[in-house]
Amino acid sequence: MTPDELREEASRVLDTCVEELTRAGSLRPGALIVLGCSTSEVAGARIGRASVPEFGLVIAQSMLSVCFERGLHPVFQCCEHLNRALVMEQSVQEALRLTRVHAVPRPKAGGSVPTGAWKLLASPVLVQAVQADAAIDVGDTFVGMHIRPVAVPLRGTYSALGQAHLTMAYSRWPLIGGERAAYTEETP
Repeated sequence: MTPDELREEASRVLDTCVEELTRAGSLRPGALIVLGCSTSEVAGARIGRASVPEFGLVIAQSMLSVCFERGLHPVFQCCEHLNRALVMEQSVQEALRLTRVHAVPRPKAGGSVPTGAWKLLASPVLVQAVQADAAIDVGDTFVGMHIRPVAVPLRGTYSALGQAHLTMAYSRWPLIGGERAAYTEETP
């Protein structure tokens, strides 16, 4: 697969995924969506073994575009070499008062998609953790640690991007109070 072929597929797949998450999770403008992605897996290799920086840039650009169109904040999970820290826009980090950490992602230490996002964002920063409203996991990168409880798996239109397995989840507010409690219809 070439970067141009991936651009078309990534745009289509991520647009659909973000739309489905927005609908199912009742996401509003300002919501955080984490993307964890292994370009090795997208290219058909084992996770962490064959990072493809050109794919990272393409996928990061696609995610940024589809999120910005909807007023959502994309967040990009790094690999375990950066302790699964996340790349995001500094203004979002400041507004949410998230803990910044100091590193710059690279394809072999952070991942190709976070590296691509770092290059594309106006003022990128790295944060230690978030509690996002939804997440997309491309290549089994385990983004669940960054979803606000209670995470709800979502089976969408697509189950792969390139050769990588794709899963999604959104969060809902915890339901408390037991059988005597009443809940509104607005509960996502």
